[in-house]
Amino acid sequence: MDSVYLILVVVLFILAISDLMVGVANDAVNFLNSAVGAKAASFKTVMIVASLGVLVGATFSSGLMEIARKGLFFPGQFSFNEVMIIFLAVMITDVILLDTFNTFGLPTSTTVSIVFELLGASVAVAVIKISGSEQTIQDLGQYINAGKALAIITGILVSVAVAFSFGALVQYITRLIFTFNFKYNLRYYGAIWGGLAITGITYFMLIKGAKGASFITKETLEVINSNTFTILLISFAAWTFILQMLMMLFRVSVLKVIVLAGTFALAMAFAGNDLVNFIGVPLAGLKAVQLFNAAPGADPTTFLMTGLADDVKTETWMLLLAGLVMAYTLWTSKKARSVIETSVDLSRQGEGSERFNSSILSRNIVRGALNMSNTIGRFLPDRVNNWLEKRFTPPSEDTLAEMPEGAAFDMIRASVNLVVASMLIALGTSLKLPLSTTYVTFMVAMGTSLTDKAWGRESAVYRITGVLSVIGGWFFTALAAFTVSLIAAIILFYGGLVATFVLLGIAGFLIYRTHIIHLRRTNEKKAEALLDAMPDELSTENILERCSMTIQQVLGQSLSIFKDALMGLMDEDRRLLKNAKSSSDDLNVSTKRLKNHVGSTLSHLREDSIESGHFYVQAIDYLREINHCISYITVPSYEHVENNHKPLIPVQIEELSRLNGEVSLLFGEVTHMLTKKNYEDFDLLVARQQNIHRIVEEARKKQVKRIKNSETGTRNSILYLNILAEVKNLTLFMLNLLKSSRDFEISAKPPIKKD
Repeated sequence: MDSVYLILVVVLFILAISDLMVGVANDAVNFLNSAVGAKAASFKTVMIVASLGVLVGATFSSGLMEIARKGLFFPGQFSFNEVMIIFLAVMITDVILLDTFNTFGLPTSTTVSIVFELLGASVAVAVIKISGSEQTIQDLGQYINAGKALAIITGILVSVAVAFSFGALVQYITRLIFTFNFKYNLRYYGAIWGGLAITGITYFMLIKGAKGASFITKETLEVINSNTFTILLISFAAWTFILQMLMMLFRVSVLKVIVLAGTFALAMAFAGNDLVNFIGVPLAGLKAVQLFNAAPGADPTTFLMTGLADDVKTETWMLLLAGLVMAYTLWTSKKARSVIETSVDLSRQGEGSERFNSSILSRNIVRGALNMSNTIGRFLPDRVNNWLEKRFTPPSEDTLAEMPEGAAFDMIRASVNLVVASMLIALGTSLKLPLSTTYVTFMVAMGTSLTDKAWGRESAVYRITGVLSVIGGWFFTALAAFTVSLIAAIILFYGGLVATFVLLGIAGFLIYRTHIIHLRRTNEKKAEALLDAMPDELSTENILERCSMTIQQVLGQSLSIFKDALMGLMDEDRRLLKNAKSSSDDLNVSTKRLKNHVGSTLSHLREDSIESGHFYVQAIDYLREINHCISYITVPSYEHVENNHKPLIPVQIEELSRLNGEVSLLFGEVTHMLTKKNYEDFDLLVARQQNIHRIVEEARKKQVKRIKNSETGTRNSILYLNILAEVKNLTLFMLNLLKSSRDFEISAKPPIKKD
């Protein structure tokens, strides 16, 4: 029996390593998004600074480890066997949930997940115990620490409002001082701002955060506490002087120093606060095994875990080892970068392609905010309004030119993000409240974005929808974590060791599947990046090449979807139709994206390439229409089969098969002509298109006769006539696209000089 529990402890630590890796992949956004978004330094430099912060911060998390042991349930009410079931259920659930969120690039809260997983698993085991005794469900409070759980959950929710408010307020004050064109003011106030920022970080990280450090003795703590004011004063004076000298003598950017210092501090705060989420449960499991082994002959089903309620200091070497795993994951995880992209996109200062659509709620929020802003503006004197407007004037061309290429926002905002977030998280750590670092950093970033007017009227509804989606994901995390952990605990309780390895196998399979999904999404993004890549100026040749490549790709995908849709409808193959619909949706996103990027492409055109710009716009319009035709065929066909409506009759299948062959030939010949850029046989393709139109007209007349003779039902007739109409439109847009390409080729050729 002892060997079985030893195996379970090993499993817990294997899961802990996996959890560290998927957890850091999710939480890397917390301390990297500001430095990465502002391009404060090279990605490698930012990673080095963050890695050092993680290693140092790991040693500050010892005081929070008790949350996993006794924070949410009373261990003295559970046996050794039951506690091990709770811990296993929590770790298996955590790995699956975090990896799933990472795959889709959504930042979620590791703190929320671990809290609700512990609640779910402990509630499951407690209910099982109650059901086998004379107790009732009202006695659940004897097992679950409801007061502590409520305090943690309340703290997390309150931190959302506090983080957003403080982020917005501090950013507003900072922007009033420095403005967007901060180069001039930075000379006079930059060193003072840097001194205040780094001193604030020092206070919360070293003075407040030192309480939980595994290596700081009580005597050292007393010295720090008794000399707090002196330490802060010296720190402010020293940092202000150092930063001023760096500015004057070496032309060092104060903001870069603040951002890198803030990145270190936030990484340190993250490790100090969130390490418990990843290794707290395995360490509690190890402690449980040690207590059980210290009582020879004890029965694992009756030996109560009262000893877990005692205060225990985690060994520094264990914390450092966990810190090394976290630092390694930072450098190797591709999923971490996907999560960072989401946060940076939502706080981006400029316009661009938005990752989220608008919603009714976001539109009403924006409308209400505009009305409130206009109302407040009417009560303020014109002089005050003008002064405030002047302080928030968008950056000049010179300021924009000095920003690093690809920066989503400036380093003033990046410094506020880091300083405010690190202070709030470190304060929570010092109070032994496992705040959600994701909640805090994300909401601080959203608050500063709001103040900076990053959510302008061109992007506000999309950004707010994105924020609401992420916040909704947090609540979904809580519900999913509680439910999945509860179910896992029940399975483990009744299934024993066999159920343990079955669940581990399922977890491994799900992680493998999400890895494949993420790999596919990454490859798609790389392909899109190649398509978006463009030189500073686009010539006629560049436009032609880009159009030709795009057209061939879209036509190839359209033909494949068209054939699958018709074959799926004729064979009533639901799976084939579902795949065709999914591919059609992806193609719609791709062509819409091309349409949205038209303005960006045209802005890169040379003055002598207006004709090519006109062709590019025309070509993208035709591609969108072709995609619409494909969609209007695929979606109704899928819904027809999905709803189990009557299938096509044999004569309809025969007519569609003929059309399928003719359209496929037209697709192939159009693509071949575009590839070879030889349009000599254009008239033959026009004749083929006209032939398809004649076939469509004949099929339509035959269908009308079938309707009059009641040979087909209403839904069948509507679908069939719709497909015929879209086939006709599809071939028309294909020929228009080909004609535009031919005319452009002719106009792009230089005129022949006459002797």
